[in-house]
Amino acid sequence: MSRDSGRRQSLKLQTQQFIKNEQVILSALAVILGAASGFAAVGFRHFIDFIQNLFYGFHGPNITEGFAHLPWWQILMVPVVGGGIVGIFIRYFLPDGRPQSVPHVIEATALKGGRMSLKTGLRVALASAFSLGVGASVGREGPVVHLGASIGAWLSKRLHLGYSLFRTLLGCGVAAAIATSFNAPIAGVFFALEVVVGHYAISAFAPIVIASVVGTIISRIYYGDFPAFILPNAMSLSSFWEFPAFALLGIVSAFAAIAFMWAVIFAEDSFTKLKVPFWAKPMIGGLALGTMALAFPHVIGVGYEATDAALSELYPLWLLLVLIVLKTIATAISLGSGFSGGVFSPSLFLGAMVGGAYGIIVSSIFPELSSGTGAYALIGMGAVAGAVLGAPISTILMIFELTNDYALTIAVMIATSLSSVITQQVHGKSFFMWQLERRGVQIRGGREASLMRTMTIKGMVHSDVATITPDADLTTVRCEIRKTKLGLLFVVDENRRLEGCISFMDLADGLDLQEEKGEDITALEIARTKAVQLEETANIEQALQAHGASGEVYIPVVNNTVEGILKGVIHEHDVALAYKKAMEQARAEERGEI
Repeated sequence: MSRDSGRRQSLKLQTQQFIKNEQVILSALAVILGAASGFAAVGFRHFIDFIQNLFYGFHGPNITEGFAHLPWWQILMVPVVGGGIVGIFIRYFLPDGRPQSVPHVIEATALKGGRMSLKTGLRVALASAFSLGVGASVGREGPVVHLGASIGAWLSKRLHLGYSLFRTLLGCGVAAAIATSFNAPIAGVFFALEVVVGHYAISAFAPIVIASVVGTIISRIYYGDFPAFILPNAMSLSSFWEFPAFALLGIVSAFAAIAFMWAVIFAEDSFTKLKVPFWAKPMIGGLALGTMALAFPHVIGVGYEATDAALSELYPLWLLLVLIVLKTIATAISLGSGFSGGVFSPSLFLGAMVGGAYGIIVSSIFPELSSGTGAYALIGMGAVAGAVLGAPISTILMIFELTNDYALTIAVMIATSLSSVITQQVHGKSFFMWQLERRGVQIRGGREASLMRTMTIKGMVHSDVATITPDADLTTVRCEIRKTKLGLLFVVDENRRLEGCISFMDLADGLDLQEEKGEDITALEIARTKAVQLEETANIEQALQAHGASGEVYIPVVNNTVEGILKGVIHEHDVALAYKKAMEQARAEERGEI
């Protein structure tokens, strides 16, 4: 073979290895997914405009100007009629007849191996777009995140990818959706990693960045290179003596965020207690929204118009204070009654109003030290949104990108950090975690616990176990237990239903009892009938808890707790090895090795 031929062969081999490299494949898929999620986000916004134009006769964020030309009955009745349509659609076309949003994406990532339905994602997007179009006070970002994640999950399923890649592509969909919605590529990356994926593994970082950049390109092609919120003037820090005021704003923002979340809890509980069909509840909520909109249309929809006005220092103090209360009530009613949507836009709205009101008060006391009411509104946006979402890092970055202003970086960091810490201490969890816990879903323990929840014990069950009938005498029990490898006998009926287990200690106690009573005793009488047992669908985390709580080396495994058919036993050594494996896999992912 000539030298040139050898070089060509080597180059061909290197090219094949490059093409088959996992990161190269992921990067290519990230481009596809970024484009798909980006166009989906654009289409979502167009559909909101279509519904709004259909019901109100105009579209766009300028709600107060548009409502000024509408008759009172239209403002009042559109949310009612729209609520009925949304309620019927959600009741009959969404799983469990309930709205879905970001918490379902977090649950799918942590507990379901990233599995999500594209059909459900599209239906959630339709319900959310319709809710926003008829005036529900919800955010459009949550549904877009859900839709992007659904597209990522669908693509991963079609390609039969493993869990690690599944989760990465799901994060790509989320990042692209956020980046397209806000023209904020950095925030899209960190939101996907911080809120959805749950870690910053190197292996996931590059594809998510690529998807976010592609989504941003699509956003700029359609909407131009403009941030979501435009500040009228450049902002700057007037004095370092303002830092105590920024810190106090963080504390105020924390209590505003907590009040917002508690209001949603109260509204949801109140609507749950109503003895009316589910589809009728959004109609009741819509009536309340329409009534508020007659006097204060600012609370309708995502609220970007009012947020821009607060940043531009156009609202007086009394209006800012009124809008804080009304927007909190409007969003709580919207989510509690069953409208579909997110909470990011409402939390930005509240933050701008809280910060703006606080800024007016502080500036009136120390006017020579103030950076301006608009600056405080900007800081409040980050502080309230970061506390509500439980994502301070991505929220800080998002505020920078949304406003295209970096002068108050330290101030936003201080207020957002304090707000997030106080909210965590007082409320105990973010809005998303609260929603999951309300549905009985526990997301805890980080990536390791998530891995353990995805690993079932079914493949670790030892089926070679010794059994005995409930009516066997102790002589038979003593004979059979000597033959066992485990030193355990399991008492089962004719259908192999587990009724108890017997150890050497149980047998010794039974022989003593038989001698005292002077009559024969059966196997069932000496068996431990309340022994801990596991279903074969149980995960490693549950097995670890069962071994720890019982102190047993072997735990019986049944098909389910209803039938209780004995399948075998699981050894604590096997569970410990599986736990070690989960830890190693989590560490390897973080190092980018898998």
